[in-house]
Amino acid sequence: MPLRKQYAQLSLSDQLDPTDGMDEAGDKTAAINVGQAAEGTISKNAQKKAEKQARLAEGKTNKSSTNTTKEAGRAEAKKATNKQTPKSNKIEGKALIGIDVSKEGPDFSGWYQQVLTKGDFLDYYDVSGCYILKPASYFIWETIQAWFNKQIHTIKVKNCAFPLFVSEEVLQREKAHIEGFAAEVAWVTHAGKTPLEKKIAIRPTSETVMYPYYAKWIRSHRDLPLRLNQWNSVKVTLVAIAHLTKKDAEIEVRQILEWYAGVYEQLLAVPVVRGRKTEKEKFAGAEYTTTVEGFISATGRGIQGGTSHHLGQNFSKMFGISVEDEKKERVNVYQNSWGLSTRTIGVMVMTHSDDKGLVIPPVVAEIQVIIIPVGITAKSTEEEKEKLYKEVDALEQVLLAVNVRVESDKRDGYNAGWKFNDWEMKGVPLRLEFGPKDSANHCVTTSRRDVLGDAGKGTIAITDLSAGVKSLLTTIQSDLYSRASASFKDHTKQITSWDDFVPALNAKNVCLIPHCLTEACEDELKTLSARSEEEGVAQDERAPSMGAKSLCIPFDQPEGITAEMK
Repeated sequence: MPLRKQYAQLSLSDQLDPTDGMDEAGDKTAAINVGQAAEGTISKNAQKKAEKQARLAEGKTNKSSTNTTKEAGRAEAKKATNKQTPKSNKIEGKALIGIDVSKEGPDFSGWYQQVLTKGDFLDYYDVSGCYILKPASYFIWETIQAWFNKQIHTIKVKNCAFPLFVSEEVLQREKAHIEGFAAEVAWVTHAGKTPLEKKIAIRPTSETVMYPYYAKWIRSHRDLPLRLNQWNSVKVTLVAIAHLTKKDAEIEVRQILEWYAGVYEQLLAVPVVRGRKTEKEKFAGAEYTTTVEGFISATGRGIQGGTSHHLGQNFSKMFGISVEDEKKERVNVYQNSWGLSTRTIGVMVMTHSDDKGLVIPPVVAEIQVIIIPVGITAKSTEEEKEKLYKEVDALEQVLLAVNVRVESDKRDGYNAGWKFNDWEMKGVPLRLEFGPKDSANHCVTTSRRDVLGDAGKGTIAITDLSAGVKSLLTTIQSDLYSRASASFKDHTKQITSWDDFVPALNAKNVCLIPHCLTEACEDELKTLSARSEEEGVAQDERAPSMGAKSLCIPFDQPEGITAEMK
């Protein structure tokens, strides 16, 4: 295999897609196993899907029992070589109110679905492919939007809103680009009971609705650059940029990618690798695609975090976006587009959360601190209870005054232990416990969500409450990133021998390998690294089934590629 002096980062081809839970949670059952959910935590639609899947599975089982004797014998032979079936990762003794599937077990998707629904992050909708972002998750999305808006406004990107619908005629202009979306395009054919003369589509991408108007608005090089951003209701931000020169456009591509990395690293405490997609994996219609890539160590799968595309002149030629330059000559503009979605939230959940529930970084947490009164018993007088609650209210006001997002839980009918578990499941970064003993000692007891058990406990003097809590939240944010970064590095293996490649993949690692960067090489790697049932190897439910897939060509390239690395 001929080699270029570049390394490519590869992971399992069945690349983990957090859109399974955050972008299209109600539709993609491969990553959301609704059958594992506790009753009442998912929508009726999702339950129906689970029941339908169960019936299909039962039908397949019954069908298989009618196979010919030869086929049955072959199945028994394969069964003999695959005796080690994955054990259930149900956590024994867990009440239905908590997470009863382990993150490290074979049913990662079941764990993920429970964390999202039981953590009060989302609910499923009765329209396939749709879901509801509840306040805690939508707050994170709003935080991302506010931070990203602040960055792009420094380069004079302006927000706008284009219609949801696009005509069939306009959509056909972009026929080659939308070919991959064609099967999923939703069409509107009636207005009430009256058929439309021309059917209209719900736009699969924003280029189709934006670029015809770029051609209308851009007449001269003086109109450039035109920078517009659209925060779509269908969870994606799409920015369409037009430049006079390729150089200016390419500088912007990298700047945006760095801000995408900032969303993950500064807000969500998730490490990412910056790089460029291979020709096989780049955005359709783009000259090239840059990307930030993450990794979930529990599954060994890569995650595409966000992309920034240089479109060259492909779309400007397609939609007739041209200007008269300083030499009075007609030229097509150079364009970029970017895409970021609520999958960012899914990546965060899969990176940090555990078997207790959500773990949310303080920077994006809707509630950063929860104060829980403790030590109130049946023997406590109403006066003692009221006195403690007033002190809790005072603590809350102290933290609100320094812009800490804090609430107190004084709900009746639940004991302190129940409240601890409830707020742990919701991922609140810091819990403060305050009871009569704490009051007497003029302190609060702290409990970090990211560090379980006694190791995460401590105390803060009430006189130091504001500074102590803010400092601890900063430490939690930093520690979450450090742990995730260390795990990513531990699972990134630089491979130069084919004999080491597949074992490293199967050990849930990202492989950094020398690569010739052709589509033929990618296809060959995928084929050679895929496992077949005939191998007689016990199959892990999460093991790679379709071989390796390239994530990106990292901008930060290692040294030491030699001709022997084949």
